[in-house]
Amino acid sequence: MRDSTGAPSHALPSLRRRLRSGCEWAWRLRVARVSVVPSARPRSCHGLPAARTMGTSYDSRVRVEWIAAVTFAAGTAALGYLAYKKFYVKDNRTKAMVNLQIQKDNPKVVHAFDMEDLGDKAVYCRCWRSKKFPFCDGSHIKHNEETGDNVGPLIIKKKEA
Repeated sequence: MRDSTGAPSHALPSLRRRLRSGCEWAWRLRVARVSVVPSARPRSCHGLPAARTMGTSYDSRVRVEWIAAVTFAAGTAALGYLAYKKFYVKDNRTKAMVNLQIQKDNPKVVHAFDMEDLGDKAVYCRCWRSKKFPFCDGSHIKHNEETGDNVGPLIIKKKEA
């Protein structure tokens, strides 16, 4: 049997007062046995012990609010970090240095040869690891095994007529 406020007749007088004051949600949550404590309460419910109404203590409500705040902050920080990495941090892997030892005192390494001086065939290094640079000595084979690269020499031959 229910009274005029919609509360069961065996409800406590304090619950009836809450229902009359507009805190109908507190009774409904209590009946449904929901353990989530709303963080925003209606103005008419301020000063009422909503946590005890729902079977929780003040400490557990504070814990739940802190857990929610920390979870939100951690998620926001993670998304911010990922956005920072994506848009502001340059990828160092694509900027690796190719020439590690040959003519490091020059700003640009350039070798020029006359076509008449080449002979029938000339083999030039493209991996920058040759001990006879600019000519190839086969160092690219070891370089390819170590790095998984597929670089090979530059071969220039005279066209046979």
